[in-house]
Amino acid sequence: MAEIDFAQVFEASPVPTAVLSTRWEYLAVNGAFEREVGRRRDALLGRCVFDLFPGGPSDSGAEKLRASLARVVADRDVDVLAVHRYDIERPGRPGEFEEHYWNSVNAPLLGPDGEVVAVVVRVENVTPFVERLHGAEESCDTRHVQTLEAEIFARARELQQVNERLRQARLEERRTVDRLRQAVEQQRQAISDTSHDLRAPITGLLTRLETALSDPDADLRQILHAARHDAERLGGIVADLLELAQLDAGVPVSTEPVDLASVVQAELALRRPAVAVATRLEPGVVVQGSPIRLARLLSNLMTNAERHARTSIEVSVAADGAQAVLEVIDDGPGIPPEEREAVFRRFYRRGNARRSDPRGTGLGLPIAREIANVHGGTLHIADHPVGTRMVCRLPRQPSSERADD
Repeated sequence: MAEIDFAQVFEASPVPTAVLSTRWEYLAVNGAFEREVGRRRDALLGRCVFDLFPGGPSDSGAEKLRASLARVVADRDVDVLAVHRYDIERPGRPGEFEEHYWNSVNAPLLGPDGEVVAVVVRVENVTPFVERLHGAEESCDTRHVQTLEAEIFARARELQQVNERLRQARLEERRTVDRLRQAVEQQRQAISDTSHDLRAPITGLLTRLETALSDPDADLRQILHAARHDAERLGGIVADLLELAQLDAGVPVSTEPVDLASVVQAELALRRPAVAVATRLEPGVVVQGSPIRLARLLSNLMTNAERHARTSIEVSVAADGAQAVLEVIDDGPGIPPEEREAVFRRFYRRGNARRSDPRGTGLGLPIAREIANVHGGTLHIADHPVGTRMVCRLPRQPSSERADD
């Protein structure tokens, strides 16, 4: 079988077809398209469709075509324009327009990277059919013709609406696929990061045990202390992973009214930070939640602040209308605005953090945010002149409910 020349197929096609760039310039047209629009190929190629065919003063065809082409590029999908009026200027007679009606189908041409590199436009001139309908009004029952015409345009509108619904459905499907792909990639990265974080303490533990077994002069007490440190590190990572798994699974926990000031006081009593800690605790700021998880949230924020603070940390609790606000502020180097969301991604470590701060796992802040979310609240990083300002907002229990308790 002879090899098919698709350029010849395009040229010989009886269907008027053009190829537009993403700037709506003609890249190619076939003979049928030339004949349909009454323009020679050399007058079309390289020119913007809306410069050549701006549409008449009595139609909105150009606006509809522009919107359709934009949808094709944005959605990378076919878009159908049902019967619509798009007048064409008479050749050689500027300002005079011929009334035209069209059906058109616009399809994306994708490049190797999946992006739209051009748009294929197939047009069908239905002007003769519409003119026959108009002419029939003079020889037939006008009311019947008008009813038929209205029915045709109603069907055209319905087709356009169906096309729009299909487009939205395909768009939502594509978004779902993108979200799933992103989730799979995040899961793959999480496994890789977890393996990296587990490898160091496991390797250290094995090395110390091998030293203890092979070196009779080794200081066993020192080795055991170091081995315990590695084991604690492993335990911390596993505990974080289990906490995230429970939060992801929505494992129910018992809740009760919790005074945030009391949570802060209890947490600070357990810590021995190397920097000064100041508090501003408004009494009676109560939320409905899990005392254990809220303490974990605060503990993670304090741990993060202690790692980065230079001289001081400030912890505050206050009521703000229907919300309880917990803030932890340190005077460390701070976090650039472009990284403020990234630090809440699981296993995310800033710059050379793995080397400068090997104690971190990249799970503390994600866990804190998940706990806030589970309690119907939020956790974000707010602007502050110096350092980092963590702000947690939780639904505040109304005073009437607190009084009942």
